[in-house]
Amino acid sequence: MAARHRRSRRVRPPQVEHSLSGAGWQANGSESVQARELAREHFAGNASSAIQVVVSSSDGPVTSGDGRQVLAEVTRILQGEPRIADVVPPTPGATLSQDGSTAIVLAGAGVDTNEMVKVATALKGPLQDLSTSTVQVNPTGSSLLWSDFNEANLSAMMKSEFTSWPVTLAILVLAFGALVAAGLPLLLTLAGLVASAGSLVLINHLVPVSVWAMNFAMMFALALGIDYALFVVVRYRAARASATQRRAQDAADTNHGRDVNLNHTLADRRWAIAQTMDTAGKAVLLSGLTVLVSLSAVMLVPSPSFRSMAGGIMLSVVFVLAATLTLLPLVLFKLDHRINKLALPWSRSGEHHSPKFAAWGERLWKRPLIWGLASLVILIALAAPILGLKTAMPSIKVLPEDASARVGYDQVQQAFGAGAPGTLQIVMDRADASAAATVLAKDPGVAVAMQPMPASDASGLVMVQAVPTVDPSDPGLGQTVDRLRADLPSSAVLGGAAVENLDLKAQLDRSTPLVVGVVLVLGFLLLLVALQAPLISLLGTLASLLSTAAAFGVARLVFQDGHGSGLLGFEPQGFLDAWAPVFFFAMIFAIAMDYTVFLLASAKEHYERSGDPHEAMVGALAHSGRVIFAAGAVMVAVFFTFALSGPIPPKEMGVVLGLAVLLDAFLVRLVLLPVLLRLTGRAAWYVPGWLRKVLPNITFAHD
Repeated sequence: MAARHRRSRRVRPPQVEHSLSGAGWQANGSESVQARELAREHFAGNASSAIQVVVSSSDGPVTSGDGRQVLAEVTRILQGEPRIADVVPPTPGATLSQDGSTAIVLAGAGVDTNEMVKVATALKGPLQDLSTSTVQVNPTGSSLLWSDFNEANLSAMMKSEFTSWPVTLAILVLAFGALVAAGLPLLLTLAGLVASAGSLVLINHLVPVSVWAMNFAMMFALALGIDYALFVVVRYRAARASATQRRAQDAADTNHGRDVNLNHTLADRRWAIAQTMDTAGKAVLLSGLTVLVSLSAVMLVPSPSFRSMAGGIMLSVVFVLAATLTLLPLVLFKLDHRINKLALPWSRSGEHHSPKFAAWGERLWKRPLIWGLASLVILIALAAPILGLKTAMPSIKVLPEDASARVGYDQVQQAFGAGAPGTLQIVMDRADASAAATVLAKDPGVAVAMQPMPASDASGLVMVQAVPTVDPSDPGLGQTVDRLRADLPSSAVLGGAAVENLDLKAQLDRSTPLVVGVVLVLGFLLLLVALQAPLISLLGTLASLLSTAAAFGVARLVFQDGHGSGLLGFEPQGFLDAWAPVFFFAMIFAIAMDYTVFLLASAKEHYERSGDPHEAMVGALAHSGRVIFAAGAVMVAVFFTFALSGPIPPKEMGVVLGLAVLLDAFLVRLVLLPVLLRLTGRAAWYVPGWLRKVLPNITFAHD
């Protein structure tokens, strides 16, 4: 492939993204991470994060003719990079194929994994440009995989975000009925995005921050920022219209005509802001705290990428929350009635009560069992496939077919065997080398083991590299690793890029139940504090599990079994990525509780005013149903755009989160939860006397 064509495909990321880290997908404290650090420190950088430059010739041996010149240029470029440790030329029997057509030049890792991904990004272009009509150069290895994946993911995320903005604006215009009001949530979100991006870059100077943190932060800031602004703006417009009507009625009653006194206008605006923040503002604050609490549980996973992603989202939520509770009220106060400018013909700017959702509430009140059972049947049917869900770390299939890391990966397999891209690295004391060689020779999962490599210092360590018999994504590799760890000498530490993935998956499997449990408990406690009603707080928490399970059930059918893969344009891996359950669960639960707080806060407000369960349920739907519907539509549009482009992980994110929001907002919050309010009646709001004394006094009914 011509070099000019290669240049046209490369996309340089924006400076913010370029400043963040690209790796961090590891289980801190695991044996494989220990092996990698020993290899980098004592074996001239010959670690899992080293760069493998694959040079293949279609015209005779690669060590002669054009191939020899290309190999020399590859070595020169690698030696000119100060972050590269030793450069190891092709070695017969190890990194030079038997037919001589394929060679691997090893560039040792002289820096940590995050920096090596940046090295890979900087070098892959110049290295690929060395290709000729007969010689191909394709860098590969773990660092290149993450570099190519981050580039493909970034391109897909940006494309999806650009696509989602006009769709989001259209939904907001329909929801608000006025262009000025519809633009406010987008401006608020933009302020949160800018603050989040700058903060992440600054934090990256102290601790590595995954580039995914920025991607997820942008997505969450857009979705939640619009949710919060929508809730506050709708409430302010209704309060402001109510104040104007009240002032006009007072003026008519005193025979003074319409009162247009400036002081009265200012007083009405202040009253509208006060009512908005004491009701919608309080609900937004509690919702934001629920989101932060849910995501904080991901910090329990001892992996830098997970912690930085969760931290990035939490940071964006904090900024969006701050903008909603401080900047937005000021803007509303200044704009006042101008927020309704450029209104559409059907707009009713002061309407807070939706007759359609009130009628829907009455329908649910009359036939709760029919609607409740119907929603349960749908959710359980969609959740059923989750029983056969399989997870594993992403395979090479997540990369585009023309990505350098994938092309090089395939060439290594063709020249050196199926397991060559997942070569195992065993570091041990010199005295145990013979015993380790015996174990490796007898193990059926090892195709070939190299001669022991002495350390480059006086540490007394040796490293043996062993090629497995199976592809790195094959489940059989995990069985081989388990056997070797049980049989190798006690001083041996087993690692390698594929083993790091296995260790991370094992850590995720251990952490997922803990994270789920902590999220559920903390979510329930926060709802309990907000609503001061144990029964409905518990039911609201448990209801969130239904939409989550249903979303993962559909994800299994799509990404594991491949249904709809042609429509979405991806090659199924036969499993769901291992990081999806723990991370997506926290995100889905956070969003679900967001809607729960909006609905139940409105229900509690009506119950505080009337003491009537019917008024609480129907009034909540009448006053918050339209907001939940519009906010859910925005989130679904935002998330589903990610399912239409890019590698598999963003597609998984788009499908899982989009389905979860679709089911949660439109089925759980607008059907099942109101039905639960109907069936529980006054018991939903009962609080024992002893608990009332413990909980802070939080009300939603503004006087």
